Amino acid sequence: MLHFPILRKGEAYKSVDVIRTPHHQTREMFVEISQANTGLIRRDLLDQHSAKAVLEKFSVQELMDICARAAEEFLHGTLTLGDSPQTTEDYVRQLSATTGMPYVMVRRNMKKIYGVMAKMGDVLGGLSRRLDLAILDRGYGEVEGQAVSYFPRTHSLGVVLPNNSPGVHSLWIPSFALKVPLVLKPGSAEPWTPYRIVQALIKAGAPREAFSLYPASHSGGSEILRNCGRGMVFGDVSSTKIWANDSRVEVHGPGYSKLVLGEDEADNWEQYIDVMAASIAENGGRSCVNASGVWTPRHGAKIAEALAAKLASIRPLPADDENAQIAPFSDGAVGKRVSQMVDADMEGAVDVSAQFRDVDRVAEFQGCTYLLPTIVQCDVDHPMANREFMFPFASVVECPEAAMPERLGPTLVVTAMTNNLAFRQRLLTSPHVGRLNFGAIQTNVISWDQPHEGNLFDHLYARRAFQMAG
Repeated sequence: MLHFPILRKGEAYKSVDVIRTPHHQTREMFVEISQANTGLIRRDLLDQHSAKAVLEKFSVQELMDICARAAEEFLHGTLTLGDSPQTTEDYVRQLSATTGMPYVMVRRNMKKIYGVMAKMGDVLGGLSRRLDLAILDRGYGEVEGQAVSYFPRTHSLGVVLPNNSPGVHSLWIPSFALKVPLVLKPGSAEPWTPYRIVQALIKAGAPREAFSLYPASHSGGSEILRNCGRGMVFGDVSSTKIWANDSRVEVHGPGYSKLVLGEDEADNWEQYIDVMAASIAENGGRSCVNASGVWTPRHGAKIAEALAAKLASIRPLPADDENAQIAPFSDGAVGKRVSQMVDADMEGAVDVSAQFRDVDRVAEFQGCTYLLPTIVQCDVDHPMANREFMFPFASVVECPEAAMPERLGPTLVVTAMTNNLAFRQRLLTSPHVGRLNFGAIQTNVISWDQPHEGNLFDHLYARRAFQMAG
């Protein structure tokens, strides 16, 4: 059986404590994953200075060059996985085996990660507001004639990672290029991507001491976040709420991303159905940037019916089918519970998709459990108006333009179809809106040279007052 090791400052370590993860379809045990207990993690994190000192020997430009070389290795290279070689196709099959994600979706996410590593200069330029990054090498410099100095807030970045989609791993990679070592706790079903990224960076010339990866329980993840000076955590509300008020930890929870029609464009809703449908369904609806709501001043029933009809063609397909658009739940019982959660809150709302399905929302295919796309129509005060699930789901809500954006609630991405300058200004000044798109731009189309959710550069570096005589 394939063994997945711990990485302790880049060195593979096999633990006596292991878990075995099954293939999502056959349920046969597929991989044995070494587990790091909290004592091992705590002991290793007593020395975070040495890894930081190793990275300090490199310039930011040298680290960006390593990222560019690593991008090619990640996408095309044969890397190591413990004692075994791992080709690109091995990685695709392995990730699909434990998560259920179709091959085509894995490859699309690989290209996202490749893009971030290959264009790291643009990414860091966006995060740092085009700062001359050589200032981080010297510790001080000059911006528009003014002396400036930046210092790192931490010796390492601890990251507790999810299982939902490989693309999210793009968010922590810039930490390496910013000279901050990484301490990663991978998702239990998706350790493949962070491990492959790390191996690609090492093969491209990165010092292995800059990376630790600890498959672990939830307590292991908490140990990492408590002991690293800065952290990132991904998960649902229940798993991230403990960190919500800890300024050291950047929380990435549900996105509640939305498409919004202004009064001036509501009657033109048919022009935007393709953008709406793609925002809801691409990547299997698994990402926080997938739209989970469509808000409009009118025509809610027509929009919901058009979306439900369009998405009704999506059906389960084999994992290796290039036309696959949805992924099964790696644990079928979880999928059924999610569907029950949808139904439990349906009173007062309408499952518009039900009239276009000839089967139940829960679909069994080749021994796997899928949830078919679901469009719900409800009013602005209904619980379904702001819900998010791990499959293509969205509510269509009628809400007066004058009540937006306040009624939207916290929203990671808003795509607003409006030319009304006053409405645009309200969206621009809203603290509830994370990313903002004007025009027919899918919510899941990311510009990596801009902060996604929070700003990693500001999270890792602070500016100090600085003067120098002469």
